Amino acid sequence: MNPEEPTRNLDEPRTEPFKPLKTDEHTLLRERRTSDQGLPEEPELALVAYAGEALGRVFPLREGRYILGRSAHCEIPLMDGEVSRQHAVLTVSPGPEGLGVQVEDLKSTNGTRVNELELQGTMVLRPEDRIHLGGHVFKLVVLDALEKAFHQTLLEQGSKDGLTGLSNRRAIMSELGSRFQVANRYGRPLAVILCDLDFFKKVNDTHGHPAGDAVLRIFAEVTAQTFREPDLVGRIGGEEFLVLLPETEIEGALVGAERLRRALEATPVDIGGGTLLRVTCSLGVAARRDEDPEPGALVGRADAALYKAKAAGRNRSEA
Repeated sequence: MNPEEPTRNLDEPRTEPFKPLKTDEHTLLRERRTSDQGLPEEPELALVAYAGEALGRVFPLREGRYILGRSAHCEIPLMDGEVSRQHAVLTVSPGPEGLGVQVEDLKSTNGTRVNELELQGTMVLRPEDRIHLGGHVFKLVVLDALEKAFHQTLLEQGSKDGLTGLSNRRAIMSELGSRFQVANRYGRPLAVILCDLDFFKKVNDTHGHPAGDAVLRIFAEVTAQTFREPDLVGRIGGEEFLVLLPETEIEGALVGAERLRRALEATPVDIGGGTLLRVTCSLGVAARRDEDPEPGALVGRADAALYKAKAAGRNRSEA
């Protein structure tokens, strides 16, 4: 920082106007560009998470109010013990020169900072301003279609399994922790399914790793057709998968596990050369209990149920 540059006093409201999208020089340069991919070039405001469990996510901002907080009912929920249930609010509203964004702390326990300075009252934000809430850092940005695609690619590279397109281990375990906290706090149902492909090593040893890769991709396709939108499937090991089922009791989870088992068994895998493989899986199911201290207890019961399914002959579901 330039020592001669005055520091900003957040006790005083910002007087300079929010730069409208249509007159910002950086935006004008974007609008003059033509996209080689035919993508629309209309820029938009967004929050991009640069730290915290939402790392990499892009939250588009349109006219309205966006509450950030620990409550599952917030427009931008943040699973963080340092974040209050309703921590801060963004208000996006049109003005004579374009959209403007204001941020206000909602009397949170640990406060809200903007560009490292404690927020007092309401403040007008500009692009590139950073908002700190607990362990989360967001930046207000102006994104065109190419930049949105770029951020989406980065997010997928960090959270997706390259072979199957499912969530990777880090992403699925992080999501498990977040959903477990919400379910525990509000006493809501949450179930998990641990799935292991039967005799997968034999597939690799007999037919080669390309055949194993084909089996994994088919399994991912079957799970996409089996589970609903709120559910999440992740690859946690070579042939091991974890399914998260929010708002689901043990009975519903067993139904889902059996549906997946039957669908995989009925889907032959073409590994080339006219060879079709019949693939099966074993599944262990568990549901959250009020006495569970952390998500590991839930996954531990599912793992024990999976072991029981394997010991009973595989190609079955157990709880």
